Amino acid sequence: QVQLVESGGGLVQPGGSLRLSCAASGFSFSSYAMSWYRQAPGKEREWVTTITNIGASTSYAESVRGRFTISRDNAKNTVYLQMNSLRPEDTAVYYCNTRFQREYWGQGTQVTVSS
Repeated sequence: QVQLVESGGGLVQPGGSLRLSCAASGFSFSSYAMSWYRQAPGKEREWVTTITNIGASTSYAESVRGRFTISRDNAKNTVYLQMNSLRPEDTAVYYCNTRFQREYWGQGTQVTVSS
């Protein structure tokens, strides 16, 4: 079955960096785009970024463009989210996502940006 397992979250000070990972299994990883979403307390889940199946194209929400970078390693069935210049408003649970036939989600990893 499809599994998406996020890791790498934690507590970081404003201006700091974190790198999230999402290990995928149970499907042909290199055939599908991958995305990251996030959900802050009391808010709806929002799209953050997407990378195409072979990584040729990426897109970002305006709120993270220039600070976050999505990448993937199809040999390792893993997608990454490098987050730099983190702000308190980036605090959220971050979810890995893919979509074929239906949407699949990981369990999420907590990112807290606070001094």
